[in-house]
Amino acid sequence: MTLKIRTIDHAVVMAADMERSITFYTDILGGRARYLERFRSGKLPVLPIELGGAVINLQRLDQPAYLVAETLEAGTLDVCFRWDGTIAEAVEHLNEAGIEIIEGPAPRWAADGVWGQSVYFRDPDGNLLEFLSTAEPIEPLF
Repeated sequence: MTLKIRTIDHAVVMAADMERSITFYTDILGGRARYLERFRSGKLPVLPIELGGAVINLQRLDQPAYLVAETLEAGTLDVCFRWDGTIAEAVEHLNEAGIEIIEGPAPRWAADGVWGQSVYFRDPDGNLLEFLSTAEPIEPLF
């Protein structure tokens, strides 16, 4: 049987401070929170935030949902987002938002094999996030 995995559908972030994380993922990264009022009223244990074609599900670290990892800690996620623009635009966006770039731009390959450049930064809980741009492909390094 051939596996038919195409891409990552969503990732879960355990948030130590939910409002701080909501602000980061909506205001800084431009996401759209689904069902925000239902989440805030306690009717949903997870807050989905749409980011392009991906979803980040925010969960309260101190009130996890029904099915979670065995070890729960803030700052244990690593997610790469495909940036639909140049790496210079990604850097400019992070700089304007006051977000520290911890590495990059650095050459990286994307899931589709195209080489581009990435910048790495952290969310409010210390999770590692990456913007990967293939708008200006580079030659493979190997």
